[in-house]
Amino acid sequence: MYAFDKRVVMTLDAGGTNFVFSAIRSNEEIVAPITLPSRADDLERCLDTLVTGFSAVKMKLKEPPVAISFAFPGPADYVNGIIGDLKNLPAFRGGVPLGAFLEAKFGVPVFINNDGDLFAYGEALAGALPEVNRMLKEAGKQKRYRNLIGITLGTGFGGGLVHDGELFIGDNGAAAEVWGIRDKRDPRYGTEEGISIRAIKREYAGLSGDRRELTPKEIFDIAEGTLDGDGAAARQAFAHAGEVLGETLATINTVVDGIAVIGGGIAKAHKYLIPAAMTALNGHLESPDGDRVDRMEMKAFFLNDPRDVVRFLASTTVPIPVPGTGQTVDYDPVKRMGVVITKLGTSKAVALGAYAFALNELDREKA
Repeated sequence: MYAFDKRVVMTLDAGGTNFVFSAIRSNEEIVAPITLPSRADDLERCLDTLVTGFSAVKMKLKEPPVAISFAFPGPADYVNGIIGDLKNLPAFRGGVPLGAFLEAKFGVPVFINNDGDLFAYGEALAGALPEVNRMLKEAGKQKRYRNLIGITLGTGFGGGLVHDGELFIGDNGAAAEVWGIRDKRDPRYGTEEGISIRAIKREYAGLSGDRRELTPKEIFDIAEGTLDGDGAAARQAFAHAGEVLGETLATINTVVDGIAVIGGGIAKAHKYLIPAAMTALNGHLESPDGDRVDRMEMKAFFLNDPRDVVRFLASTTVPIPVPGTGQTVDYDPVKRMGVVITKLGTSKAVALGAYAFALNELDREKA
């Protein structure tokens, strides 16, 4: 959508430890990223870091930027650029109008979203959504997808929704806060407690009795047999998380009806996550009299699996008669949902989403 746009947008990857500043033009990073400590415990020093970082990027640009756009942790009033009480950035507690602050410093519009929203937007415009539609076109299919669910699996459980090229933010700027969907395996908790870094660590420790402080990557290595530990427990920990992921995606997709793309560090363990997720997606519900119905109206296919790609693209269309006319119309009784692991990479998708969101908002204001 903006691959040939020459406007420049300055961006930021905001973490609790470091801020990484850059700039994008035509969907490409055009300066070497600048990394500075976030100084998250002191508001004045943290704001100084933001000004220093963006100023350093601006000095490297050949033309002035038209906006600043980036992801920042929540809770926040993203529409108005106000950051709320952050656990890993305590300097912002009580609410800080970060957008207005940066606009005053740099004289350009500032757009702030969460990483789940921008991940979904980047994948919808330059990643999973166009890739699936390209696949359908090359197979001679008329079907095209316009809706996308983006999920990020990492420190938390993030999400974003895109419909027909537009990021769906909601009336309170709080759409797709998917962490609050109940955890299927323990409904006392939100989904984030069933699939996140801490969830994988806690589940493996509980299943194995292994009290080492392990990362999900190390637990994956245990599952693979390349690191000492309880391999069966490691595989089961990821499978349990996959079950939660699948049920959550099914809940979202009964409303959205689109494809789903998954990113974040834990997505690298999709080998062990996805089988359980697909089982949940293609599972069933029961009626009070014992009848079974499909969990979703659509069947889910994992499009990183070549066998599922063949099934996803297979023709199930049949001609059905138009009563009283002698004519027929084509009818496909199989509704399909695609699930795919990000090919762009989470960070790149977020950056492209930030770039496109800023330009889209600027264009909307001109219209």
